[in-house]
Amino acid sequence: MSALARAMSKFRLAVVQLHVTNVKADNLSRARRLIQEAAGQGSQVVLLPECFNSPYGTSFFPEYAERIPGESSRMLSEAAKENKVYLVGGSIPEEDGGKLYNSCLVFSPDGELMLKHRKIHLFDIDVPGKIRFQESETLSPGSSLSMFETPFCKVGVGICYDMRFAELPQLYSQKGCQLLVYPGAFNMTTGPAHWELLQRGRAVDNQVYVATASPARDEAASYVAWGHSTVVNPWGEVISKAGSEEAVVYADIDLQYLADVRQQIPITAQRRVDLYSVSAVCDA
Repeated sequence: MSALARAMSKFRLAVVQLHVTNVKADNLSRARRLIQEAAGQGSQVVLLPECFNSPYGTSFFPEYAERIPGESSRMLSEAAKENKVYLVGGSIPEEDGGKLYNSCLVFSPDGELMLKHRKIHLFDIDVPGKIRFQESETLSPGSSLSMFETPFCKVGVGICYDMRFAELPQLYSQKGCQLLVYPGAFNMTTGPAHWELLQRGRAVDNQVYVATASPARDEAASYVAWGHSTVVNPWGEVISKAGSEEAVVYADIDLQYLADVRQQIPITAQRRVDLYSVSAVCDA
């Protein structure tokens, strides 16, 4: 392997676990500062949490929703350019054509918008005695897969509840993604039960790195996020993890290690495509 190839096979990922308040300007300012902090620690890719500019809740989505471009997307573009990072901008409530979406924007180190992922699977659950939440009361679902290229690897994007659907990471892996990123906000019921479990499962099943970014926990909020933003390697090991408070955690993504795992346990070559397959109905 050449020196250049070795250099490109590793990169630093930063996951920002942001304390989100009711004041959008404060959220944007704090996020911008933490992006700068992450870049200062050598990060080339930075991931923000779901609803980083807004409290999470169906009553908040209409109030905080923006068109794109807008206040939040302009900040993300500027921060990506100022710090020369690939910036996965968590998610924001987006208004478009009279509908609201939970949307993730990705910006290049030049500040250019690379993609917009609208949450595909809306969070509609009812766990009796614990939590009921219906995103579909205010949000509309997205309708496409979302991937972007970096000089290091291809990255697949999902938002929170998207992670529960195994077909999405399977398709991303088939299409060459080696890192999957999920801004998410699991709660105090689903978080301790499934947050880490799902990430490790997606990583092992598809032999990819998986990173999740949660808002920091705020016990006074109407929706209390679990926190514990995490990075998992292709062997299913947690290699970086936050607590419940605001923090930036780092992981050095090693694509040669990923290749070694795939060579040692070659499930891609061993799949019985004569018996089963997972395919996309529409293109990314």
